[in-house]
Amino acid sequence: MSMLLLIVIYAAFIGLGLPDSLFGTAWPAIYTDFHLPIAYGSFVSVTVACGTIISSLMSTRLIKRFGTSKVAAFSTLLTAVALLGFAFVPNIWFMVLLAVPLGIGAGSIDVGLNNYVALHYSATVMSFLHCFYGIGVSISPYILSLVISGEGGWRRGYLIAAAIQTGITVLLFVTLPVWKKAHPERLSEEAEDMKVLSLKEALSTPGVRSMCSLFFASCAIECSCSGWGSTFLVEHRHLTTEQAARVILLYFVGMAVGRFLSGVLAAKLHSWKIVKIGLIVLGAAVILLFIPGSGILYALAFFLVGLGNGPMYPNFNYLTPESFGKDVSQSIISVQMAFSYVGIMLGPMLCGLIGQAWGMFIFPPYLLLLYAAMAVITL
Repeated sequence: MSMLLLIVIYAAFIGLGLPDSLFGTAWPAIYTDFHLPIAYGSFVSVTVACGTIISSLMSTRLIKRFGTSKVAAFSTLLTAVALLGFAFVPNIWFMVLLAVPLGIGAGSIDVGLNNYVALHYSATVMSFLHCFYGIGVSISPYILSLVISGEGGWRRGYLIAAAIQTGITVLLFVTLPVWKKAHPERLSEEAEDMKVLSLKEALSTPGVRSMCSLFFASCAIECSCSGWGSTFLVEHRHLTTEQAARVILLYFVGMAVGRFLSGVLAAKLHSWKIVKIGLIVLGAAVILLFIPGSGILYALAFFLVGLGNGPMYPNFNYLTPESFGKDVSQSIISVQMAFSYVGIMLGPMLCGLIGQAWGMFIFPPYLLLLYAAMAVITL
């Protein structure tokens, strides 16, 4: 039962990744269709992030009352409905409205499943979990690259993503009984021992603020790449929309590969060592983005950004029960997720606003600034 449940959790994380890469990759086509300024994409991104921040901070209480399984299933349903709505929106403001359930659903899935895996499985499983997230975020740009030039364009891409998400939702609801059979004793013990900390109490715990800062910087890099990488390539490096979509696909592939390799290395190396290796790769990748060249160079650079930054998030999460205790890990992860989504919100928003004012040539220096902050905090 434990292995079957793990497969279900992996499927849920594929679903978590599906929406995260879709909007940024489709945005050059969306703002052209709706005749919008480039920076308007930040309205959708910020709304999704606000929803996830609120959801993250509320999730501990919901999980303590209803359990991880039910929260994950209903949250995935919310994201499926939102994706379907995106396929039919008449303007950007309906997208902003649908971004609310999309963000709320994503936050609860992320918080609940990360803590569940950190408590019940190994560091290898945690990295593989986020590798499956990488598969999810890789699928969306691939689907979009196939259909964006055809009938329906980016809307058809959202329809396909909604269909996949609906299938994952059905799987989660059908397998609800499996959760009780997989870890029955542990689940009852965790429900009793779980402490619900306030935001102030969590941030007062030694070490939590530093970890939250790392989550912020890493997620700001990740989502600035997914949200504005395609626009940088189209507007500044003069790639076509289709070429840019393929490059961003390789970015997400790099993220998935990085998390897979992290899972392999976790059998021999501590999580902090894996984090430091990732920092070296990420630094080299950011430098490559400064060099003018062909689509192949940009593809390599974005692949390496994903490869280096990909292992950060799962390893930071896995370190939480070890660093702060199992009884408060759910509350600490909730706060860390909230900070990660602040990074997801502010990172792309600032990149978009600065790019709108000065041009998208600022994209590599912007990533370098975030990388330097993360390196300093880590070291």
